[in-house]
Amino acid sequence: MADNTAFKPSLGLLDATMLVAGSMIGSGIFIVSSDITRNVGSAGWLIAVWLITGFMTISAAMSYGELSAMYPKAGGQYVYLKEAYNPLVGFLYGWSFFAVIQTGTIAAVGVAFAKFSGYFLPALNMKDENILLQLGTLKIYPAQLVSIAIVLFLTYINTRGVKEAKVIQTSFTVSKLLALFGLILCGFLFVEKSFWSENWATGMISQKALLNADGSITWESIGGISLLGAIAAAMVGSIFSSDSWNNVTFIAAEIKNPKRNIGLSLFLGTLVVTLIYVAANLMYLNVMPMDQIAKPEEDRLAVAAASVIFGAAGRSIIAVLIMVSTFGCINGLVMAGARVYYTMAQDGLFFKKAAKLNANSVPEWALWSQALVASLLCLSGRYGDLLDMVSFIVVIFYVLTIIGIFILRRKRPDIERPYKAFGYPVLPFIYVVMGLSFCILLIKFKPEFTWPGLIITLLGVPIYFIALRSNKK
Repeated sequence: MADNTAFKPSLGLLDATMLVAGSMIGSGIFIVSSDITRNVGSAGWLIAVWLITGFMTISAAMSYGELSAMYPKAGGQYVYLKEAYNPLVGFLYGWSFFAVIQTGTIAAVGVAFAKFSGYFLPALNMKDENILLQLGTLKIYPAQLVSIAIVLFLTYINTRGVKEAKVIQTSFTVSKLLALFGLILCGFLFVEKSFWSENWATGMISQKALLNADGSITWESIGGISLLGAIAAAMVGSIFSSDSWNNVTFIAAEIKNPKRNIGLSLFLGTLVVTLIYVAANLMYLNVMPMDQIAKPEEDRLAVAAASVIFGAAGRSIIAVLIMVSTFGCINGLVMAGARVYYTMAQDGLFFKKAAKLNANSVPEWALWSQALVASLLCLSGRYGDLLDMVSFIVVIFYVLTIIGIFILRRKRPDIERPYKAFGYPVLPFIYVVMGLSFCILLIKFKPEFTWPGLIITLLGVPIYFIALRSNKK
């Protein structure tokens, strides 16, 4: 492995924007709206949840533009937290990122790719008759092995250099954006029966779905603090679907003119994805009644919608679209994540080998270590639970990073700021209030989403001091 000392700026504005959009769009938009509907129960609140999430995402992305212009180097959010607070806070983010945030997301999206491949290869369906090995409660399915193979393949591609990886990222992201747009358009133009008026008759009525023994749904009215709790629970899905937009900040050293292009790509990427997400949910409201949106088969809402639009061929169409979407998403996550571990290793807070670049100017060892953890999470069968656990922690770190803008304005007024946070201080402050409100509501109403993730993060404290002690020897 050659001891290269610098990354090569190889990504333009289009590449960076496609990394933002491609890392955001995985499998969530095709699934999570069912759970959101079960929590809030009306067309108005379904769209409101996506609009709130979109506003938070775009606001945060525009705020990150200032930080990325101040520190246009590999590591992104890890660097921002370290500079605004101290190395421990930066490490806790990096540790959580490696332990479950990035690796768990790679695993979950990888398994989603394999599961939807089951439409064409039934052996990949995660059913008991397809179990390869069972050790106690741990079940190993062929789909999990396929997901590992995809992760390893895309990791290998990324070790060949950023130019090779960007071809996959840009082409697959453009393809899925066009396919999603086409699906949305067909949902309005070619559906035989529209449920638009029927669904919008629910307006902003807040209600929660109760599943009856026969599989039907009864709606129970909710309000007050219970409604706020339902919105917070619903946003777990929308935030997961809208996450990973910050991946472009991790590869800042490989972007041409990063002081301009990172901030611009963050805005353009999050805006495009937010518009598509809202439009997709409007399409769902047009083609299916509220009860079916809330409870499609196995929560595969997009499959159900496509079956209404295209008939029997709809299932295959959506399966292909999700496979394209998840494949490109995994590539973006793999590409960006390793740069965080590289920067941590440069600071003496990760394995020393991760601080080396190979002959292709990429952190190969960091890429393979990330692939190993993601593969183990693919086998664990607990990737979904892990992602739920860290939704709380992800938003906490976003909030801390946005607060960091206020801190750095006072702490480092001398640093050049080619781009300043849009709407400062109002928009960043609104994001902080909304993010903290989301976290507080989750603590109250969904503690299972909070404490496990917090414990995983806090496990990083002793590891940090062990790393410091090792560096002093």
